[in-house]
Amino acid sequence: MTDIVEPQRQLSAERLCAELRGVVVLNVATVTNRGEPRLSAVDGHFLHGHWYFSTAGSAVKAGHLMRRPAISVGYTPRDGYGVWAHGVAVRLAGDAAAAIDRYLSTLYGQPLSALADEIAIYRVDAHWMVGFAMTEPEMAQFEATLPERDARIPAALAALG
Repeated sequence: MTDIVEPQRQLSAERLCAELRGVVVLNVATVTNRGEPRLSAVDGHFLHGHWYFSTAGSAVKAGHLMRRPAISVGYTPRDGYGVWAHGVAVRLAGDAAAAIDRYLSTLYGQPLSALADEIAIYRVDAHWMVGFAMTEPEMAQFEATLPERDARIPAALAALG
């Protein structure tokens, strides 16, 4: 990753907090009891330097996390921008769960309890996190190549057979 995420492309904590507002599609990777990875998407919320998400307490991912809390998450909304983290998913309880429940219920305009019988709310305690963004000149150069790339798709598909 250090070959790609050079210092000029690293997102600062201040920039992450400014840009990761509201609801984003966060990809969450959990592990089955046979060690097989499973990827799903959740509504992600970056608050106070942590990713948060909720799911039904009966969801497969909730079962995975109960038995194996190791987690990887990724947010990649477009080419040239991404945030990835590895760590442990902590299921919130008590006051911590109530605070995030209030935040999410206010944000969604309805109580989380309206979405499922039992809601599990998680915080990702990351032991590794990186944010990446192409510089503005790199992004402009990349976007300039898109029409030519798109024009090559039919030939590439024909070469595939």
